[in-house]
Amino acid sequence: MDQQSFSALNERDGVNKPNHISTQASNQIKKMRRKIITAEDLVAGILNQDKVALSRAITLVESTNNNHTEKANQVIQACMPYANQSIRIGITGVPGVGKSTFIEAFGSYLTTLGKKVAVLAIDPSSSISGGSILGDKTRMEELVKNPNAYIRPSASGESLGGVARKTRESIILCEACGFDVIIIETVGVGQSETAVHSMVDFFLLLNLAGAGDELQGIKRGIMEMADAIVINKADGDNVKRARIAKLDIQRALHLFPEKKSGWAPTASLCSALEQKGMKELWQMITEFETLTKQNGYFEQHRKQQTTHWMLETINEQLKNNFYDNPTIQAELEKQKNSVNNNEISPFKAAQNLLDLYFKA
Repeated sequence: MDQQSFSALNERDGVNKPNHISTQASNQIKKMRRKIITAEDLVAGILNQDKVALSRAITLVESTNNNHTEKANQVIQACMPYANQSIRIGITGVPGVGKSTFIEAFGSYLTTLGKKVAVLAIDPSSSISGGSILGDKTRMEELVKNPNAYIRPSASGESLGGVARKTRESIILCEACGFDVIIIETVGVGQSETAVHSMVDFFLLLNLAGAGDELQGIKRGIMEMADAIVINKADGDNVKRARIAKLDIQRALHLFPEKKSGWAPTASLCSALEQKGMKELWQMITEFETLTKQNGYFEQHRKQQTTHWMLETINEQLKNNFYDNPTIQAELEKQKNSVNNNEISPFKAAQNLLDLYFKA
């Protein structure tokens, strides 16, 4: 099967398209559309470690077109027996900490060890225009050209839960495609950390020396989730400050409750710019994996995550079905007006809509 027929552009319905497209590009797309790719074709391509087939399958998973749901589920189901053979690493950090530079340096180091690295990034979408940057492939110029690496940004849109679920499914596809290290990058500090933490084995917090006390309240919640805290940009004139920050964080980590995994989180230094500290970090992650597999936590934790995402998917689907219901859509505006005019309480209006939905 040719690479061209696998193009993600084939999955056109449910995916935002530009208003204008060149004649040459339009003819190219029409040519590709003549070939209908089945779920079996996509699975065969993924198992053959074809990145183009992988990209198209992920596009299918991310599509908002309900007609694609069944086909996406078929692909995921067929890939599941070949998944779960990786270490999943979540990476977060405040804006400006150098996540993209770090991931490129870390991913490049892993490929020198013979690892195949997939990077899945949840990219922020503008609440005003709906657009997103999707710039990870631009920021990771070297890693994107590495034959043993794959980078896939996904727009978060209005529903973090929805994109997180699709990221969870994308992990399965990447593992079936032969990637043995999956890196999930979050967009910054917020709800995305909790979502990513619930789909990875090892959660890494990137930090800076002298980030400011104003971030401590935010960082505390994330620090409790972290399995390791790495002080980035420990180079040049910043080395001394980075070492002091490492000691401060190491002391703070002793105050947190013991983790169920039996792992004691530690702080370390790195310089993504100078590609230092990558070997030590990978050794730490390997030790974590060995420990948690020996004490049974690794498998138990993944089972809990699987159950969590089953329930989250039910919640997401129920919410979508509710708001997509034509009867609810018509009544919703009436109830909104009644609430705004103080004719009815928001709670009573919500109950009226739910009663209507379950009677429909």
